[in-house]
Amino acid sequence: MKKIFLFVICISLFYQVNAQKSQQTDVLIIGGSTSGTMAGIQSARMGVKTIIVEETPWLGGMLTSAGVSAIDGNHNMPSGLWGEFREQVRNYYGGADKVSTGWVSNTLFEPSVGQNILRKMCDVEKNLSLTFDAKLIDIKQVKTGWQVKFSDEKTIQTKILIDATELGDVAAKVGIKYNLGMDAQSTYNESIAPEKANNVIQDLTYGAILKDYGPNADKTLPKPANYSVSEFNCACKEFCDNPNAKRQNPCASLMTYAKLPNGKVLINWPINGNDYYANMVVMSENERQEAIKAAKAVTLRFVYFLQTELGFKNFGLADDEYPTADKLPLIPYHRESRRIDGLVRMNVNHIEKPFVQAQPLYRTGIAVGDYAIDHHHDKNPAAPDLHFVPVPSFNIPLGSIIPKQKSNFVVAEKSISVSNLVNGASRLQPVVMQIGQAAGALAAYSVLNKISPEKASVRAIQKILLQSKVYLMPYFDVPPTHPNWEAIQRVGATGILKGVGQSVNWSNRTWFYPDSTISTHEFLVGLNDFEPKFICKGVSEQKKMTFAEFEAILSQFKQFLSSIKSPLAQNILVKSNSSDKQILPITRSEIAVRLAGLMEKEVDFEGKCK
Repeated sequence: MKKIFLFVICISLFYQVNAQKSQQTDVLIIGGSTSGTMAGIQSARMGVKTIIVEETPWLGGMLTSAGVSAIDGNHNMPSGLWGEFREQVRNYYGGADKVSTGWVSNTLFEPSVGQNILRKMCDVEKNLSLTFDAKLIDIKQVKTGWQVKFSDEKTIQTKILIDATELGDVAAKVGIKYNLGMDAQSTYNESIAPEKANNVIQDLTYGAILKDYGPNADKTLPKPANYSVSEFNCACKEFCDNPNAKRQNPCASLMTYAKLPNGKVLINWPINGNDYYANMVVMSENERQEAIKAAKAVTLRFVYFLQTELGFKNFGLADDEYPTADKLPLIPYHRESRRIDGLVRMNVNHIEKPFVQAQPLYRTGIAVGDYAIDHHHDKNPAAPDLHFVPVPSFNIPLGSIIPKQKSNFVVAEKSISVSNLVNGASRLQPVVMQIGQAAGALAAYSVLNKISPEKASVRAIQKILLQSKVYLMPYFDVPPTHPNWEAIQRVGATGILKGVGQSVNWSNRTWFYPDSTISTHEFLVGLNDFEPKFICKGVSEQKKMTFAEFEAILSQFKQFLSSIKSPLAQNILVKSNSSDKQILPITRSEIAVRLAGLMEKEVDFEGKCK
């Protein structure tokens, strides 16, 4: 009897242990990166059980773990979770002016502070679980989704899988096709692309956070191996023997361009500084570790250069930032990754002239950006010299985060389906945060509707994002506080009213001009883009369209509303009750309010109306 009792206990313990090692979830996110964190928060907020598995002890990826805590772009477009995160950073330090401490970025913070804020944002989500220090070991597709094994001996079964790794390693592991390197000019007819394709990717950087230990402190590092002052010749103006060198900045600016709060400085200097070339994407794990050692060595040599040649000996590696023995970040800053073969592929033409492309991808926008196409290639002699044309702000299409070949799979971070050149703008922190939020929304929506992401409704995902104040269209002059913000976003996504893009140095913009008027002709062109079968009769094409003309056009358009099953669409026929108003010009904002319901008409992933 005792033997039977012991046997039963052993069997029970065996199943308990294995149950602890096996988990079920709705959404599994591999990579607690910048996008992975946002994907987890969004998915959990939609009531879906979500797990993030990260191989380091930190959340945030390039935003925190790589130390790139100086935000580039989207200062005037606080879209969705990016806006939430920025607000918490500002609150922590005491206001917007307290984090505008550099001369490139408008929002700067200590990486450890950013990591703590992200943890708090995650901790309040009851449907979100976090696992750290666990690497992917094995993965296979099963009938109900995916089964994934990790180095902590846990196996997780999930309905939807999101690859939010830094280099797109999960997508590659499951066999999703991808591109890597620079596209030929002929591939997408991008005028600024190199003539021939190559396998060159952007330089990476192993950043460093320096701390001012006081004017009398000497924090000079021991002289690093292989140090040569010539390595950093022309890193700044006063330390340059080449009068024709490009981009010469005063040496003092090296310590102020990414100045963080509390006397700290981010060292992420591209001009003969600590960028480093290594195509880690194609390397084995051992090769990657060797490349990381080499990249760290460059950074330590550059820090020594700053301390000795430029006199900043009172600045040493911060001792209160990272849980690392060498005081350096947990991971490198990767600017480039694999680029999956998605349902659509966004190229520079979609940014330069979004409204005249055969694929109106702008209608499917799920994230926005306003930073320039910025590529780092100075450390690779084989890289072609790129000359970038000015571009306006842009949005990212939903189809770029969905692979063609695999079901129940979503891609985030920098591995989305864009051309090599577009990656130079889509890789920035705020854009990647929004991409992650969209990935989380898509994954959760797919779970709730029991479908694979490629079967999702574009408009349904956009409406979910709008509820979280995510920009679909990059309108600089219509902030979320504008009373008609959502209506304007909706109309922009139909293409009936189009914005005007322009390049303003490194901060590119698209203007909606909400209070301006519109000509009857322009309005009819936009309405015809939305519904090509519509032909308006008997309306004069005046320079400024009045309320009366607007309503006359809509009365003819009503026959096309039967396919749009939404009360919002029917609202466009409500006439103005003011006789005086009938003779006044109608503004673009007023048109947007009346036509917001037309976004209910479904589009496919290419942006074409169904």
